[in-house]
Amino acid sequence: MPVKTGWLRYLWRERRPVFLRQAVRMAKYHRTPFRRLLENILEVTENFGAGFTFPIVASTALRNPELTYLIEGFHQEIASHGFTHVNYRYLPIEDQRKDIASSLQAFDNLGIRVRGFRAPYNMLADQTPRLLEEFGFLWEGSLGFKPQYWERRSFFKVKVNNHESSFLCIPLYKWSDDRMIDNYGLGSAQMAKIMKNAISQTREAHGVLMFDLHPIRIGQPRYIDLLKQMLVYGSDLGGWFPNVTEAVKYWLKHQEWKDGASFCCLLTGDIDNSSFFEYLARLF
Repeated sequence: MPVKTGWLRYLWRERRPVFLRQAVRMAKYHRTPFRRLLENILEVTENFGAGFTFPIVASTALRNPELTYLIEGFHQEIASHGFTHVNYRYLPIEDQRKDIASSLQAFDNLGIRVRGFRAPYNMLADQTPRLLEEFGFLWEGSLGFKPQYWERRSFFKVKVNNHESSFLCIPLYKWSDDRMIDNYGLGSAQMAKIMKNAISQTREAHGVLMFDLHPIRIGQPRYIDLLKQMLVYGSDLGGWFPNVTEAVKYWLKHQEWKDGASFCCLLTGDIDNSSFFEYLARLF
């Protein structure tokens, strides 16, 4: 079977054994309208005065502009998740450039300025950081998912053409919601224990922590209380919950967290489809 696109190549080589199980899960998740899942997250974060950043696949945003306007209406942040949900490791640099440029043009057409980028599957090719500089991104949210950064609790830069990157990278916590729920079948109590432990460690380091909490999962009625628990716990420990751009800008200016916060916690969640049909359609 010839595999011609980055997404299909990734699926065929690396995810074939789990694809059917994942498709069944996604069908169940999408029984709840995606707008409702998004509203659940937005309402919780609004009640706590917390920020939330949504890296969105731009083609999904174009098909569902009302969702991006809903996010903007709650004064939350949108970042680029590429134009299509493909693994950049399998794309030539010119195809990567085209994908990133198309995503920025799409958001511009929607009247949305994005400052951050997260690669689909948190996978960047060796050349991708150079493109992120080329397009002037302020921050990058997937390089920090590499194992060497899992225990890091501070912003960092990477080498780009023998100089430090102009953008900041953010350590991304290894226990994402899809890993906890889909891969390990953890319940809310187990997830809360893992996430609270990460928050406590970040407080001790006076550092920064980024969670990846996809709306398709964490917005579900059975999981939304977990988000409330994290906000209560983190707030009680003196944490600051801004959106990512706000945190990066403040840190670059002050080298400290706002209002003397004991740590910074960044809540993010990728959106790469808003319906089961859209999830399946991206395969072809």
